[in-house]
Amino acid sequence: MTSVVLRRVLSTLPVMGVVALFVFSLLYIAPGDPAAVIAGDQASPEDVERIRAGLGLDRPYLIRFFEWVGQILSGDLGTSIFTNMPVTTMIAQRVEPTLSLMLVTLVIAVGVAVPMGVIAAWKADTWIDRSAMAFAVLGFSTPVFVVGYLIAYLFALKLGWFPVQGYQPLARGVGPWLHSLILPSVTLALVYIALIARITRAAMLEVLGQDYIRTAKAKGVGQRRILFVHGLKNAAVPIVTVIGIGVALLIGGAVVTESVFAIPGLGRLVVDAILRRDYPVIQGVVLLFSFVYVLVNLAVDLVYVLVDPRIRY
Repeated sequence: MTSVVLRRVLSTLPVMGVVALFVFSLLYIAPGDPAAVIAGDQASPEDVERIRAGLGLDRPYLIRFFEWVGQILSGDLGTSIFTNMPVTTMIAQRVEPTLSLMLVTLVIAVGVAVPMGVIAAWKADTWIDRSAMAFAVLGFSTPVFVVGYLIAYLFALKLGWFPVQGYQPLARGVGPWLHSLILPSVTLALVYIALIARITRAAMLEVLGQDYIRTAKAKGVGQRRILFVHGLKNAAVPIVTVIGIGVALLIGGAVVTESVFAIPGLGRLVVDAILRRDYPVIQGVVLLFSFVYVLVNLAVDLVYVLVDPRIRY
């Protein structure tokens, strides 16, 4: 078991190396001269060269890459070209709204999708099952920004139940914090609900056809206990796996959702940096998102190893 866990952990190192190489290469694969684009049309050649030196484009690629990796390992993500602030400081200022949005979205998605998938499997081929799966298909097919505008128009502009945009920090109280996150979290959760519900239904259908489920029914075990103890427990591995994989949806969806609802999180930060060609900020945020995604998938992989009794090599 220890060797399996160790191999899983070590396997993430090459992945992070490839990710770091790609993120660093953004400066070199961007169209045109990044320094000239950042400097603008009115900049002098001296200004362009100064920006090139600041970005490290005047030094060889490999030397600059290893210097950059060394900075990353020491906790230095560079300095913003436009604000002249450390990228780590800018990320620290924006991380709370993004983490809050992802946390509330995850709670809503799992709390709705898992019972929906279980009930759909229990009532397979009935109108309940078809309605749940139709909702899942609709939620998975509709773009996040379309859902966001529709929900904001109905519940914020028309009914006035929630704010149209903005974010209230947790320090101002749980009530205002949660109130400002309901609409964006529901918007982002719809895609996630659709994904988890479909996987939960498929996993539960397979489990409910097993012999031990029929034995439990024959012994008079209650339906709720069969579904949520005997059934869901044995169907948990693929469900937990897809929850971890779906973190990529949360990261990508957070960028769009924060833009729609004007939430000052990491998504807005990276969008603003892209528009201004602030490459150190882009590199820092993309690297952070990639690192979180790899860690979450590693955690899911380790849970799979610990839960599945078949893996003991």
